[in-house]
Amino acid sequence: MYDMIIIGSGPAGLTAAIYATRAKLDALVIEENYVSGGQIINTYEVENYPGFNTISGFDLAEKFKSHADSLGAKFVTETVNKVELAGDVKKVYTDDNTYEAKTVIIAGGATHRKLGCPGEEELAGYGVSYCATCDGAFYKGKDVAVMGGGNTAVEDAIFLTRLVNKVYLIHRRNELRADKALQDKLFAADNVEMVWDSVIDRIEGESKVERVITKNVKDGAERTLDVAGVFVAVGIVPISELYKGQVETDAAGYIVAGEDCVTSVPGVFAAGDIRTKGLRQIVTAAADGANAVNSAQAYL
Repeated sequence: MYDMIIIGSGPAGLTAAIYATRAKLDALVIEENYVSGGQIINTYEVENYPGFNTISGFDLAEKFKSHADSLGAKFVTETVNKVELAGDVKKVYTDDNTYEAKTVIIAGGATHRKLGCPGEEELAGYGVSYCATCDGAFYKGKDVAVMGGGNTAVEDAIFLTRLVNKVYLIHRRNELRADKALQDKLFAADNVEMVWDSVIDRIEGESKVERVITKNVKDGAERTLDVAGVFVAVGIVPISELYKGQVETDAAGYIVAGEDCVTSVPGVFAAGDIRTKGLRQIVTAAADGANAVNSAQAYL
């Protein structure tokens, strides 16, 4: 019986591990991947985390993990496939074990939203990618497309400009949502072409991506872009299916919890990208990890 089980090892889960260990709680972190850090390990450059002018997401994740390790935090690498959150004893099931705890912090994060257009599923891994820093090197000297208009899409486009011949940045509106500092970097590149007011209608190719067909959302006009790769960055969806019906979620699937990370179930807390919140950033995920442990201590 643990005092706390933390599901997930992104910035929220790792911060929770640090705070829980410092509070002398008997806590266990269950992480699905062998490398801790969640989504940030795929971020080429982080410029908005306090204390670091610039740092790669992988390096920042490593610092989070090494901090938790230095305090003696306990980790297991297993996939959670079932939870029972009602009652005083919470149960978390993996493929190999059943764990029990007095409290649970859900910090499973979110995953990439898909376009849902023809060709996306068929060519996933064959030119369709959701991680520019993971796959960008495969497209050196080639033309690629990025779909999206937020920080992630613009960060991906900036990263790709250093590798590829040309980047088409496709956005359904006529202005970007990304931070102004990122936009300035993007527009300073000489190998980016904006495709405004457009969406990807379909992705085509025999055995790999050869072209995308865009559709203008205002007049319906189609355009063919000959590209070797498509990078999708149109937002995220919470990894919350496992918890639906046990804790309250909103219409989008995010677990309903405020700044204190308290959910609708006593003893269960939600931290990071998986919970309802206005801003999803590394710094707010880390804050959630601290708040969730504080609320759990009060519960205990």
